[in-house]
Amino acid sequence: MTKVLALIFTFFSSITVFGQTFEGKIFYSSTYKSNNPQMTDQQLASMMGSSQEYLIKGGDYKSIANGTLVQWQLYRKSDNKLYTKMSNSETALWIDASIQGDEVLKAEVNKEVIEILGYKCDELILTCKSGIQKYYFNRNLSVNATLFTSHKFGNWFDYLSKSNSLPLKSVIETAQFTMESVATEVKAMKLDSDTFEIPEGLQTEKSPY
Repeated sequence: MTKVLALIFTFFSSITVFGQTFEGKIFYSSTYKSNNPQMTDQQLASMMGSSQEYLIKGGDYKSIANGTLVQWQLYRKSDNKLYTKMSNSETALWIDASIQGDEVLKAEVNKEVIEILGYKCDELILTCKSGIQKYYFNRNLSVNATLFTSHKFGNWFDYLSKSNSLPLKSVIETAQFTMESVATEVKAMKLDSDTFEIPEGLQTEKSPY
């Protein structure tokens, strides 16, 4: 269970189009394949969530899921911390996003391998110590990668430094499980900065994982 929770922190761990920076929401549908005989595919999907709402504005983002265990994650550039709120805790746990906890051994890009929601997507394959990570992106959904220079955790800056875009699909393969997330809707909109504040009264503490 400890390994699974650690991976949740990592992989749970992502508009104005035509060259401008994306601000808005992306909705994803996720499926899981467990490699752990003590946990079924259905248990993973229930815990981590089969749907996700991802919001981003500048260097801050928030992910809201329908999982029974994971409720949301929040990254704040101002303190370079990734906060995770679990349903079984009154406290949000945070990790220092400057600690990578992995290593990218090789990166390769393949051009226009798939179309998602009308976007022709390039494929970025990261071969990591933890496993294989595949991302599919279109540069019209752009991100200023320099805003996330210190976000090493989950290999996020490694991905952004090569794509400069949000993924429309990701396939994360680890020893514990494989997760596939595919965008179902992209909504360009202005977001209130309060969206990325820690809820008033919520206690936070450093994650033990």
